[in-house]
Amino acid sequence: MSQLDVQVQTGQKKPKKKERVSLKKGLQQWKEVFPFIILGLIGTGVFVIYPLFKGIIMSFQDYNIMPGAESPWVGFDNYTRAFEDQKFGYAVRNTFLNTIVTVPINWFLGIFFAVLINLQFIKYKITFRTLYYLPIITSWIVVAFLFRYLFASGEGGFINYVLYTQLGMIDQPINWLQNQWTAMFVIWAFHIWKTVGWTVVIYLAALQGIPKSLYEAATIDGANGVKMFRYITIPMLAPITIFVVIQLVMGAFNIFPQVYFLTGGGPMNQTEVIQSMIYTEAFNNMNFGYSSALGVMMGLTIFIITWSQQKKIGKQKFY
Repeated sequence: MSQLDVQVQTGQKKPKKKERVSLKKGLQQWKEVFPFIILGLIGTGVFVIYPLFKGIIMSFQDYNIMPGAESPWVGFDNYTRAFEDQKFGYAVRNTFLNTIVTVPINWFLGIFFAVLINLQFIKYKITFRTLYYLPIITSWIVVAFLFRYLFASGEGGFINYVLYTQLGMIDQPINWLQNQWTAMFVIWAFHIWKTVGWTVVIYLAALQGIPKSLYEAATIDGANGVKMFRYITIPMLAPITIFVVIQLVMGAFNIFPQVYFLTGGGPMNQTEVIQSMIYTEAFNNMNFGYSSALGVMMGLTIFIITWSQQKKIGKQKFY
Protein backbone atom coordinates (compact mmCIF):
# COMPACT_ATOMS: atom_id res chain seq x y z
CA MET A 1 0.00 0.00 0.00
CA SER A 2 1.39 3.42 -1.00
CA GLN A 3 1.92 6.33 1.36
CA LEU A 4 -0.91 8.30 -0.34
CA ASP A 5 -3.37 5.44 0.29
CA VAL A 6 -2.34 5.30 3.95
CA GLN A 7 -2.95 9.05 4.25
CA VAL A 8 -6.39 8.78 2.68
CA GLN A 9 -7.43 5.88 4.91
CA THR A 10 -6.18 7.58 8.10
CA GLY A 11 -7.94 10.86 7.18
CA GLN A 12 -4.75 12.84 6.65
CA LYS A 13 -4.75 15.71 4.14
CA LYS A 14 -3.28 15.25 0.68
CA PRO A 15 -0.02 16.94 -0.10
CA LYS A 16 -0.38 20.62 -1.08
CA LYS A 17 2.40 20.52 -3.64
CA LYS A 18 0.00 20.14 -6.56
CA GLU A 19 -2.10 23.03 -5.27
CA ARG A 20 0.93 25.29 -5.12
CA VAL A 21 1.97 24.25 -8.63
CA SER A 22 -1.56 24.86 -9.93
CA LEU A 23 -1.73 28.29 -8.25
CA LYS A 24 1.67 29.24 -9.62
CA LYS A 25 0.63 28.13 -13.09
CA GLY A 26 -2.60 30.15 -12.87
CA LEU A 27 -0.72 33.28 -11.82
CA GLN A 28 1.71 32.81 -14.67
CA GLN A 29 -1.17 32.53 -17.16
CA TRP A 30 -2.72 35.72 -15.79
CA LYS A 31 0.60 37.55 -16.20
CA GLU A 32 0.73 36.44 -19.82
CA VAL A 33 -2.80 37.53 -20.77
CA PHE A 34 -3.06 40.66 -18.60
CA PRO A 35 -1.31 42.98 -21.09
CA PHE A 36 -3.88 41.97 -23.72
CA ILE A 37 -6.96 42.61 -21.56
CA ILE A 38 -5.77 45.70 -19.67
CA LEU A 39 -7.01 48.08 -22.40
CA GLY A 40 -10.41 46.39 -22.38
CA LEU A 41 -10.60 46.65 -18.59
CA ILE A 42 -9.65 50.33 -18.67
CA GLY A 43 -12.21 51.03 -21.39
CA THR A 44 -14.93 49.21 -19.46
CA GLY A 45 -14.12 51.15 -16.32
CA VAL A 46 -14.02 54.54 -18.05
CA PHE A 47 -16.94 54.17 -20.45
CA VAL A 48 -19.27 51.72 -18.60
CA ILE A 49 -18.69 51.40 -14.86
CA TYR A 50 -17.88 55.07 -14.11
CA PRO A 51 -20.83 56.51 -16.15
CA LEU A 52 -23.14 53.94 -14.55
CA PHE A 53 -22.34 54.98 -10.97
CA LYS A 54 -22.11 58.66 -11.94
CA GLY A 55 -25.60 58.51 -13.45
CA ILE A 56 -27.01 56.90 -10.31
CA ILE A 57 -25.45 59.63 -8.13
CA MET A 58 -26.72 62.37 -10.47
CA SER A 59 -30.26 60.99 -10.20
CA PHE A 60 -30.29 62.07 -6.53
CA GLN A 61 -29.04 65.58 -7.30
CA ASP A 62 -30.21 68.76 -8.95
CA TYR A 63 -27.16 68.40 -11.15
CA ASN A 64 -25.50 71.43 -12.70
CA ILE A 65 -22.94 70.93 -15.46
CA MET A 66 -21.35 74.38 -15.09
CA PRO A 67 -17.79 74.18 -13.72
CA GLY A 68 -17.65 75.01 -10.03
CA ALA A 69 -21.44 75.15 -9.68
CA GLU A 70 -23.10 73.33 -6.81
CA SER A 71 -25.30 70.28 -7.38
CA PRO A 72 -27.51 70.06 -4.30
CA TRP A 73 -28.68 66.67 -3.04
CA VAL A 74 -32.45 66.29 -3.56
CA GLY A 75 -32.91 62.64 -2.61
CA PHE A 76 -35.83 60.92 -4.33
CA ASP A 77 -37.39 64.16 -5.61
CA ASN A 78 -36.41 63.41 -9.20
CA TYR A 79 -38.07 60.00 -8.98
CA THR A 80 -41.28 61.29 -7.43
CA ARG A 81 -41.38 64.07 -10.01
CA ALA A 82 -41.44 61.48 -12.78
CA PHE A 83 -44.64 59.87 -11.50
CA GLU A 84 -46.30 63.30 -11.33
CA ASP A 85 -45.24 64.23 -14.86
CA GLN A 86 -47.88 63.62 -17.55
CA LYS A 87 -45.15 63.56 -20.18
CA PHE A 88 -43.54 60.60 -18.38
CA GLY A 89 -46.90 58.82 -18.44
CA TYR A 90 -47.05 59.23 -22.21
CA ALA A 91 -43.47 58.01 -22.53
CA VAL A 92 -44.05 54.86 -20.46
CA ARG A 93 -47.28 54.07 -22.28
CA ASN A 94 -45.77 54.53 -25.73
CA THR A 95 -42.67 52.50 -24.87
CA PHE A 96 -44.74 49.53 -23.70
CA LEU A 97 -47.15 49.90 -26.64
CA ASN A 98 -44.22 49.84 -29.04
CA THR A 99 -43.06 46.59 -27.43
CA ILE A 100 -46.50 44.99 -27.46
CA VAL A 101 -47.19 45.92 -31.09
CA THR A 102 -43.84 45.53 -32.83
CA VAL A 103 -42.37 42.42 -31.16
CA PRO A 104 -45.09 39.92 -32.27
CA ILE A 105 -45.27 41.41 -35.77
CA ASN A 106 -41.49 41.49 -36.10
CA TRP A 107 -41.21 37.89 -34.91
CA PHE A 108 -43.97 36.63 -37.22
CA LEU A 109 -42.65 38.41 -40.31
CA GLY A 110 -39.11 37.27 -39.54
CA ILE A 111 -39.92 33.57 -39.26
CA PHE A 112 -42.41 33.75 -42.18
CA PHE A 113 -39.95 35.26 -44.64
CA ALA A 114 -37.12 33.04 -43.38
CA VAL A 115 -39.15 29.85 -43.95
CA LEU A 116 -40.29 31.17 -47.34
CA ILE A 117 -36.75 31.95 -48.51
CA ASN A 118 -35.46 28.63 -47.15
CA LEU A 119 -37.77 26.59 -49.40
CA GLN A 120 -35.86 24.39 -51.82
CA PHE A 121 -37.43 25.78 -54.99
CA ILE A 122 -36.56 29.39 -54.06
CA LYS A 123 -33.51 30.65 -55.96
CA TYR A 124 -31.20 33.60 -55.25
CA LYS A 125 -31.39 33.11 -51.48
CA ILE A 126 -28.31 35.27 -50.89
CA THR A 127 -29.94 38.11 -52.83
CA PHE A 128 -33.12 37.94 -50.76
CA ARG A 129 -31.11 37.72 -47.55
CA THR A 130 -29.18 40.85 -48.58
CA LEU A 131 -32.35 42.76 -49.46
CA TYR A 132 -33.95 41.96 -46.12
CA TYR A 133 -30.82 42.89 -44.19
CA LEU A 134 -30.18 46.11 -46.15
CA PRO A 135 -32.40 48.31 -43.91
CA ILE A 136 -30.33 47.23 -40.87
CA ILE A 137 -27.16 48.80 -42.25
CA THR A 138 -28.93 51.84 -43.72
CA SER A 139 -28.52 55.09 -41.79
CA TRP A 140 -31.35 55.99 -39.42
CA ILE A 141 -31.44 59.52 -40.84
CA VAL A 142 -31.82 58.25 -44.42
CA VAL A 143 -34.68 55.94 -43.47
CA ALA A 144 -36.31 58.70 -41.41
CA PHE A 145 -36.30 61.07 -44.39
CA LEU A 146 -37.75 58.28 -46.51
CA PHE A 147 -40.64 57.75 -44.08
CA ARG A 148 -41.18 61.50 -43.67
CA TYR A 149 -41.63 61.70 -47.45
CA LEU A 150 -43.87 58.63 -47.61
CA PHE A 151 -46.15 59.87 -44.82
CA ALA A 152 -45.96 63.61 -45.47
CA SER A 153 -49.14 65.65 -44.94
CA GLY A 154 -51.28 66.81 -47.82
CA GLU A 155 -51.41 65.38 -51.32
CA GLY A 156 -47.61 65.64 -51.63
CA GLY A 157 -47.03 62.64 -49.40
CA PHE A 158 -46.67 59.40 -51.34
CA ILE A 159 -49.13 57.41 -49.17
CA ASN A 160 -51.72 60.19 -49.31
CA TYR A 161 -51.19 60.49 -53.06
CA VAL A 162 -51.90 56.80 -53.57
CA LEU A 163 -54.81 56.51 -51.13
CA TYR A 164 -56.48 59.84 -51.91
CA THR A 165 -55.60 60.86 -55.44
CA GLN A 166 -55.17 57.52 -57.18
CA LEU A 167 -57.42 55.06 -55.31
CA GLY A 168 -59.91 57.40 -53.64
CA MET A 169 -59.91 55.25 -50.48
CA ILE A 170 -59.91 58.26 -48.11
CA ASP A 171 -62.02 61.44 -48.16
CA GLN A 172 -59.12 63.78 -47.49
CA PRO A 173 -55.36 63.56 -47.04
CA ILE A 174 -54.26 62.36 -43.60
CA ASN A 175 -51.89 64.38 -41.43
CA TRP A 176 -49.94 61.29 -40.44
CA LEU A 177 -47.34 62.91 -38.17
CA GLN A 178 -49.63 65.56 -36.66
CA ASN A 179 -52.06 63.14 -34.99
CA GLN A 180 -51.17 60.95 -32.03
CA TRP A 181 -52.20 57.49 -33.21
CA THR A 182 -51.37 57.92 -36.90
CA ALA A 183 -47.93 59.16 -35.83
CA MET A 184 -47.54 56.12 -33.58
CA PHE A 185 -48.51 53.90 -36.52
CA VAL A 186 -45.76 55.48 -38.64
CA ILE A 187 -43.24 55.00 -35.82
CA TRP A 188 -44.21 51.33 -35.45
CA ALA A 189 -43.96 50.79 -39.23
CA PHE A 190 -40.55 52.49 -39.22
CA HIS A 191 -39.31 50.28 -36.39
CA ILE A 192 -40.55 47.03 -37.96
CA TRP A 193 -39.21 47.79 -41.44
CA LYS A 194 -35.81 48.80 -40.04
CA THR A 195 -35.34 45.75 -37.79
CA VAL A 196 -37.22 42.79 -39.33
CA GLY A 197 -34.23 41.91 -41.55
CA TRP A 198 -32.19 40.92 -38.49
CA THR A 199 -34.87 38.43 -37.46
CA VAL A 200 -34.98 36.98 -40.97
CA VAL A 201 -31.22 36.41 -41.09
CA ILE A 202 -31.12 34.79 -37.63
CA TYR A 203 -33.94 32.40 -38.50
CA LEU A 204 -32.43 31.59 -41.88
CA ALA A 205 -29.23 30.50 -40.18
CA ALA A 206 -31.20 28.44 -37.64
CA LEU A 207 -33.33 26.75 -40.32
CA GLN A 208 -30.24 25.54 -42.15
CA GLY A 209 -29.17 23.73 -38.97
CA ILE A 210 -32.31 21.56 -38.81
CA PRO A 211 -31.55 18.03 -40.11
CA LYS A 212 -33.29 17.37 -43.41
CA SER A 213 -33.80 13.76 -42.36
CA LEU A 214 -36.56 14.91 -40.02
CA TYR A 215 -38.53 16.40 -42.90
CA GLU A 216 -37.87 13.35 -45.07
CA ALA A 217 -39.18 11.05 -42.36
CA ALA A 218 -42.24 13.25 -41.89
CA THR A 219 -42.90 13.20 -45.63
CA ILE A 220 -42.79 9.40 -45.66
CA ASP A 221 -45.29 9.39 -42.78
CA GLY A 222 -47.64 11.55 -44.85
CA ALA A 223 -47.22 14.87 -43.05
CA ASN A 224 -47.98 18.00 -45.06
CA GLY A 225 -46.13 21.32 -44.93
CA VAL A 226 -48.26 22.80 -42.16
CA LYS A 227 -47.77 19.81 -39.87
CA MET A 228 -44.02 19.73 -40.53
CA PHE A 229 -43.81 23.43 -39.69
CA ARG A 230 -45.82 22.94 -36.50
CA TYR A 231 -44.25 19.74 -35.18
CA ILE A 232 -40.69 19.99 -36.53
CA THR A 233 -39.72 23.56 -37.43
CA ILE A 234 -41.25 25.38 -34.45
CA PRO A 235 -39.91 22.98 -31.76
CA MET A 236 -36.44 22.87 -33.32
CA LEU A 237 -36.33 26.68 -33.41
CA ALA A 238 -37.47 27.09 -29.79
CA PRO A 239 -34.04 28.08 -28.33
CA ILE A 240 -33.44 30.58 -31.16
CA THR A 241 -36.97 31.94 -30.76
CA ILE A 242 -36.40 32.75 -27.08
CA PHE A 243 -33.15 34.53 -27.95
CA VAL A 244 -34.83 36.46 -30.78
CA VAL A 245 -37.80 37.52 -28.66
CA ILE A 246 -35.55 38.78 -25.85
CA GLN A 247 -33.51 40.81 -28.34
CA LEU A 248 -36.65 42.20 -29.96
CA VAL A 249 -38.02 43.25 -26.57
CA MET A 250 -34.76 44.99 -25.68
CA GLY A 251 -34.73 46.73 -29.06
CA ALA A 252 -38.33 47.85 -28.64
CA PHE A 253 -37.56 49.34 -25.22
CA ASN A 254 -34.56 51.20 -26.64
CA ILE A 255 -36.59 52.95 -29.32
CA PHE A 256 -35.21 56.47 -29.90
CA PRO A 257 -34.26 57.42 -33.50
CA GLN A 258 -37.74 56.46 -34.74
CA VAL A 259 -39.31 59.11 -32.50
CA TYR A 260 -36.55 61.69 -32.52
CA PHE A 261 -36.24 61.92 -36.32
CA LEU A 262 -39.95 61.58 -37.20
CA THR A 263 -41.99 63.45 -34.58
CA GLY A 264 -39.58 64.73 -31.94
CA GLY A 265 -42.09 63.55 -29.35
CA GLY A 266 -44.98 65.60 -30.77
CA PRO A 267 -47.71 66.44 -31.09
CA MET A 268 -47.93 67.75 -27.50
CA ASN A 269 -45.51 65.08 -26.21
CA GLN A 270 -48.04 62.36 -27.09
CA THR A 271 -45.55 60.24 -29.07
CA GLU A 272 -42.78 60.64 -26.52
CA VAL A 273 -40.94 57.49 -25.38
CA ILE A 274 -38.62 57.06 -22.42
CA GLN A 275 -35.43 57.31 -24.48
CA SER A 276 -36.48 60.48 -26.27
CA MET A 277 -37.68 62.00 -22.99
CA ILE A 278 -34.31 61.29 -21.36
CA TYR A 279 -32.57 63.05 -24.24
CA THR A 280 -34.97 66.01 -24.22
CA GLU A 281 -34.77 66.58 -20.48
CA ALA A 282 -30.97 66.38 -20.49
CA PHE A 283 -29.91 68.31 -23.58
CA ASN A 284 -32.89 70.57 -24.28
CA ASN A 285 -34.15 71.39 -20.76
CA MET A 286 -30.81 70.89 -18.97
CA ASN A 287 -32.47 68.78 -16.26
CA PHE A 288 -29.61 66.32 -15.93
CA GLY A 289 -30.65 65.04 -12.50
CA TYR A 290 -34.21 64.34 -13.64
CA SER A 291 -32.93 62.77 -16.86
CA SER A 292 -30.58 60.52 -14.89
CA ALA A 293 -33.47 59.36 -12.69
CA LEU A 294 -35.44 58.43 -15.81
CA GLY A 295 -32.42 56.52 -17.11
CA VAL A 296 -32.00 54.63 -13.84
CA MET A 297 -35.67 53.60 -13.83
CA MET A 298 -35.47 52.46 -17.42
CA GLY A 299 -32.27 50.54 -16.74
CA LEU A 300 -33.86 48.75 -13.78
CA THR A 301 -36.89 47.86 -15.90
CA ILE A 302 -34.74 46.37 -18.67
CA PHE A 303 -32.66 44.49 -16.08
CA ILE A 304 -35.76 42.97 -14.46
CA ILE A 305 -37.18 41.90 -17.82
CA THR A 306 -33.87 40.40 -18.95
CA TRP A 307 -33.32 38.62 -15.64
CA SER A 308 -36.83 37.14 -15.63
CA GLN A 309 -36.44 35.93 -19.21
CA GLN A 310 -33.09 34.33 -18.42
CA LYS A 311 -34.64 32.54 -15.44
CA LYS A 312 -37.30 31.13 -17.73
CA ILE A 313 -34.68 30.02 -20.25
CA GLY A 314 -32.77 28.19 -17.52
CA LYS A 315 -35.87 26.18 -16.63
CA GLN A 316 -36.93 25.56 -20.24
CA LYS A 317 -36.55 22.12 -21.75
CA PHE A 318 -36.23 21.92 -25.51
CA TYR A 319 -36.13 18.14 -25.93
